[in-house]
Amino acid sequence: MHNNQTHTITLELLPQVITRYLSAHRAHDTATALTAFTSEATVVDDGHAYHGFAAIQQWLSHSATEYTYTIEPTGARAIDATHYVVTQHLEGDFPGGTTDLRYQFTLDGNRIEQLTIA
Repeated sequence: MHNNQTHTITLELLPQVITRYLSAHRAHDTATALTAFTSEATVVDDGHAYHGFAAIQQWLSHSATEYTYTIEPTGARAIDATHYVVTQHLEGDFPGGTTDLRYQFTLDGNRIEQLTIA
């Protein structure tokens, strides 16, 4: 797997830290979701970057309360041992009511170093 050649994997083959984060995020469990990140992690969502635990915690808390929605992983790809993409389907009371988002993870050991949601 070199040169950004991705391959589809089952959700069960995702690294444990990603599945822990996804489960906690889906359950609106901010404390558990936060443990998945490095202390210097960055999250990019909706054009805004959140750097470090305090900013990510604020983002997680806000995203959990801004809208009511369901979220379901629909696919996963591995780029290499530290880069993964998870597609998630969201339905809720946000503008448009339904969307598919790509969660792009960069890992540093057993923690998330960067998460970009697009």
